[in-house]
Parts: sequence; C-alpha cells; structure tokens
Amino acid sequence: MEAFTYRDLPAVNATLNGLAGILLAFGYALIKRRRRETAHKRVMLAAFGTSVVFLVCYLTYHTLMQTHEGVAGRKFTGPEPLRTIYFAILISHVILAAAVPFLAIAVIRFGYRNDRPRHVRWAKITFPIWMYVSVTGVVIYVLLYHIYPPPMAGSIMNGRPPQAFAARCERFVR
Repeated sequence: MEAFTYRDLPAVNATLNGLAGILLAFGYALIKRRRRETAHKRVMLAAFGTSVVFLVCYLTYHTLMQTHEGVAGRKFTGPEPLRTIYFAILISHVILAAAVPFLAIAVIRFGYRNDRPRHVRWAKITFPIWMYVSVTGVVIYVLLYHIYPPPMAGSIMNGRPPQAFAARCERFVR
C-alpha cells in the first residue's frame, strides 16, 4: 500500500466539493419541501464545514506542489476546441469561489440572528453560486486528472489520453 501524499489531494478536494454539493442540495430540499429548519441548519452548516475543509486541503495541495515541483497548478492538456470551454469553466469557477466564503458567512449570520428576510434574500443569491462552484470543481478535477491527465515523467503518452478516447472527445465538441 502506497503512502498518502500531496498528489492525492486533488481526489480528496473533488470528493469534498461533491459532498458539499450534495449537502447543499439536501439542505435546500429540507427547507423548500419539508420546512424542517433545524435539519436544514445542520445540513447547511455541514456543507459550510465541508467547504472549509476543502479550502484547507486545496491551499495545502497548491502550496506543496509549488514547494516540491515549482508549479502552482496543472496545465490543461486537452484538445484545443475544449481549451476555451475548460478555461471559461475554470475562470468563472475561480471568481465565484472567491465570493462563496463571504456570501456563505453572511447567510449563516443572518440565519443565526433570525433575520429571515435577509437570510432568504441572500440565500437565493448564494445557493446557486455555491452549487455552481461545487459542481464545476468536480468537473475541473475530472477534466484535469482523468480525461486529460497531467504528463507523467518518462511517459510515452506525455499525459494524453488514448487516441480512441481523444477522438471521441473531439467529435463531441465539433
């Protein structure tokens, strides 16, 4: 069994993003369909806690990658037609991800203060942004580490997926 290293953190991060998205959806359903406020509060706080753990793991990964490899991130190695789509997703994800902690803290604060009008008003803005960030985080991970994995030292494929799979992906974007 291999030891856990910082290179394993992207999978952990994607799992945490996915879990945050599931918790967000569940918390939303609790308040919209069943009006179970206590359960809603617990699930949404769990989503926030999951996102905080994600942020710690994310920053740890990028810091260690910079320290050990001299780069702060992975390059997208997919075909040119997908680059534009990938970067549109990535840029919107990063910009909105920067806003989520502030929005989430504000919504949580309004909820704890029992300021229901402001809590609901800000939650209507925060929820879709937070959900988008959670989902696109997983999409970015799958694109970078599974569909178009980073080059491996000495790899004859140089990080490219097998030709048959690449051809199917290119047909999809045309």
